[in-house]
Amino acid sequence: MKVGYGRTSTLEQQAGLDAQTRDLKTAGCEKIFSEQVSAVGKRPQLEAALDFIREGDSLICTRLDRLARSTQHLLEIAERVKAKGADLCILNLGDTSTATGRLMFTVIGAIACFERELMLERQREGIAKAKAEGKYKGRKPTARARAAEIARLKADGVRPVDIARRLGIGRASVYRILDMPLAS
Repeated sequence: MKVGYGRTSTLEQQAGLDAQTRDLKTAGCEKIFSEQVSAVGKRPQLEAALDFIREGDSLICTRLDRLARSTQHLLEIAERVKAKGADLCILNLGDTSTATGRLMFTVIGAIACFERELMLERQREGIAKAKAEGKYKGRKPTARARAAEIARLKADGVRPVDIARRLGIGRASVYRILDMPLAS
């Protein structure tokens, strides 16, 4: 059985996920697992796909960067697929079951990881430069903007953990706000 996996990092990338789904269906995938989450977080659909595959199946993904976040992670996934007696196919790479295919798979994976690390390095340098010039303020603080609401809920007897859940902010942020004096 051909099993597909597609992923985009954010919900705003629906067109990208739709394109992956289309390509996976064109490749003959009978079952497709897809999700819209960052590669660094938990990916329940990837885990479900890896649990689902059986001996003789093929796990198919459109591109390496949709599958793994690093060369090590890529090789771990490849090993899990191999241990189940299945094949791993990356559509834009071709067959990865041969010795040459595995070599290309590993080399391209390492290059993709290197490229991502360079991009993050440039991003950090740009942020540092913008901070030094006073142009970078960082992410707008979301919890502080809701300080009055947090205080009201606390006064109503709502526990901090429940305040965090209701408002969709971190529990630590709620405690931090509650320790702050309110500006009037």
